[in-house]
Amino acid sequence: MLIDTHAHLDYPDFAADLDGVIARAAAAGVTRIITIGTGLESSRRAVALAERYANVFAVVGIHPTNVQEEPADFLDELRAIARHPKVAAIGETGLDYHRLPSEALPSSPAFAALQAETSEDAEAAIIDGAYKAAQAEAFRAQLDLAAELGLNVVIHQRSAWDDTLELLRPYTGRLRGVFHCFGNLPEQAADIAAMGHLVSFTGIITFKNAPLVREVAAQVAPDGYMVETDCPYLAPVPFRGQRAEPAHTRLVAEKIAEVRGRSFEEIAAATTQTAEHFFRLGN
Repeated sequence: MLIDTHAHLDYPDFAADLDGVIARAAAAGVTRIITIGTGLESSRRAVALAERYANVFAVVGIHPTNVQEEPADFLDELRAIARHPKVAAIGETGLDYHRLPSEALPSSPAFAALQAETSEDAEAAIIDGAYKAAQAEAFRAQLDLAAELGLNVVIHQRSAWDDTLELLRPYTGRLRGVFHCFGNLPEQAADIAAMGHLVSFTGIITFKNAPLVREVAAQVAPDGYMVETDCPYLAPVPFRGQRAEPAHTRLVAEKIAEVRGRSFEEIAAATTQTAEHFFRLGN
C-alpha cells in the first residue's frame, strides 16, 4: 500500500483518461492520491476530484509562481475552500526564485516605462524585489491559514532556501511542512528535520544524474520522508520523458528501498504511515 503524496490530477494532461490513471495506480498498490492545488481555480478542481474519487484527497493553495495572477484578497476564498472535509493540507506554497522577472526585462512593459529614469540593474532589482515580496506575503498568509485550521503545509522551494527557512521558522511547533520534490543537500535535509519538517522524493531519485537525491534518501530518518510523483512531471526511469502518473509512485519507493537496503514492503509501510499522520488521513 502506497500513497502518492503529490500529484496534479486536475491538469489537462489527465483529462482524457483519469479513470484509467486511477485504476492503474490502484493496480500498482497506490491506494490513495493527494492532488495538489496551485491556485484558486486549481484548488477548486482538486476538491472536486476528491469528491468524485473516494481515494483522492486535496491540498489547496497558491503556488509561489502563480501569486501575482491571483486576486490580492485570495485568502478568504482559500479559507472557504480549505474547510472542505477532504482537504488534507495547505499548499503548494513557498518561494521560487529560479526564474526572476528581470530575465525578461527587455520585453517587460514595466522596464520600457521606467528605463529612462533608472538603470537596467536598478529596474531589475525593483521588479525582482516586488516579485519576491509578493511570494513572501502569500507564503506567510498561507502558513497563518494552515496554523488557524490545524493543517500542515506542502512546500515548494526553488533557489530560495534561506528565505524559505526564515519565513518558516516562526511556525516551528505550530505546523509541519513537507518540502516536496526534495533535491537539496543532506545537511539541509537535516536542518529541516530538526525543525520538525519532512521531505518527499519523486522520480528524480531514479535518474542517473541525481546521486545527491539518493544520498539524502539513504540518510533521512525512517519517519522523515514520503513518496510522490509530482505527476504529470518527472516520470521515473524507465518512463523518463513521458507523462508521469500516480502508479509510478511504486518505482520511487522501489528505488528508495534499494538505496536504503530495505525491502519494498518496509518502505511502503513506513511512508504510508508517515503520510497518514502528516495529512491526517486515518487508516
